[in-house]
Amino acid sequence: MSADTVRTDVIDRQREQRGWYFYDWACSVYSTSVLTVFLGPYLTSVAESAADADGFVHPLGIPVRAGSFFAYSVSLSVIVAVLVMPLVGAAADRSGRKKPLLGAAAYVGAAATTGLFFLDGDRYLLGGVLLIVANAAQSVGMMLYNSYLPQIAPPEERDAVSSRGWAFGYAAGSLVLIANLVLYLAHDSFGVSETTAVRICLASAGLWWGAFTLVPLRRLRDHRSDGPKEPTAPGFRQLAATVRHMRRHPLTLAFLLAYLVYNDGIQTVISQASVYGSEELGLGQSTLIAAVLLVQVLAVAGALGMGRLARTYGAKRTILGSLVAWTVTLGAGYFLPAGAPVWFFVLASGIGLVLGGSQALSRSLFSHLVPPGKEAEYFSAYEMSDRGMSWLGPLLFGITYQLTGSYRDAIISLVAFFVIGFALLARVPVRQAIFDAGNPVPERI
Repeated sequence: MSADTVRTDVIDRQREQRGWYFYDWACSVYSTSVLTVFLGPYLTSVAESAADADGFVHPLGIPVRAGSFFAYSVSLSVIVAVLVMPLVGAAADRSGRKKPLLGAAAYVGAAATTGLFFLDGDRYLLGGVLLIVANAAQSVGMMLYNSYLPQIAPPEERDAVSSRGWAFGYAAGSLVLIANLVLYLAHDSFGVSETTAVRICLASAGLWWGAFTLVPLRRLRDHRSDGPKEPTAPGFRQLAATVRHMRRHPLTLAFLLAYLVYNDGIQTVISQASVYGSEELGLGQSTLIAAVLLVQVLAVAGALGMGRLARTYGAKRTILGSLVAWTVTLGAGYFLPAGAPVWFFVLASGIGLVLGGSQALSRSLFSHLVPPGKEAEYFSAYEMSDRGMSWLGPLLFGITYQLTGSYRDAIISLVAFFVIGFALLARVPVRQAIFDAGNPVPERI
């Protein structure tokens, strides 16, 4: 291969990588502004306005405490994702046409998010349905987006490329949150009410998602795999087929189990932290927005910094260290005094420094464990516990609150996910797992 050909390949690969980063830039605003900041407290307040004298709403005749409705909606969304993701993932691998599927998922999610503008009064059911659709669509889109990683970055580049993608996402989240904060705090100056300002912030995330998705759709290419082509099956049958194939790679399955456990804890903290801050600690919406903005800014540095640590200590050791930090931070959160924003900002700083890196390195490490030709299908299982799509964590959080009426008890219950996840990950021999998957083993992993 000539030097010019090599140079051209490198330029094409870097151009595609830059386009890939922009999908994180596009959709991360949904995770930040909608799922983490505004929708939890706002949907909870809408549900509370529709609640009966005992504080319960009754979707489909089922009694649900209004304070648990948001958490249950997040959990229910994973059922939709479980049905759709394996089917889409297998179809993407078989056809090699990921880009049209990515575009479809992105614009369904963006449309549902934009529709949150109409969430007002006592329309809690509308909010729940749109949340389920948007979360499921985001999960499908992120599964397809993640599955590009082993195709656009050689093994030695993946930690860095994955970390940059997360950094792009957190940078976008920071910019939009600043605009949200200006609108929310100065809503009177803009001639809108506080609730209208919140609805505008929710809808703007959908518009942002749709607009910037155009960049990756222009730059990413469909990569056809030479791997085996297998027919897809409906819903749970395809999921079962994916799991059966993964059983041929038990070490990959072991890593995925560890990831699903500790990431369940991470995603539940992300989705429920604003509810904890508003309902248990009595903090105002502007304080919560500022805290999440702090998380976003520090997460950019954390993602890039942990990517550098991985070059020295390996991705696995760096992830294990981050899980220890998560456990300590979450335990400290239990003791936060009510009405004390400073301590909530300290907690947010600890979360920000480990958030981006633990997610970015988990993604890049898993990409080494995926057999060639199975990228989207395997990442469908990976994505089931990502970006607010966890089901067990929100369910445990909601049940704990429903039984105890205490958000402190609900938040401390999540420590178990990090402790168990650490124990499971520590037992996985990742070098052997990479070799067994049929991939080259990096010098440091």
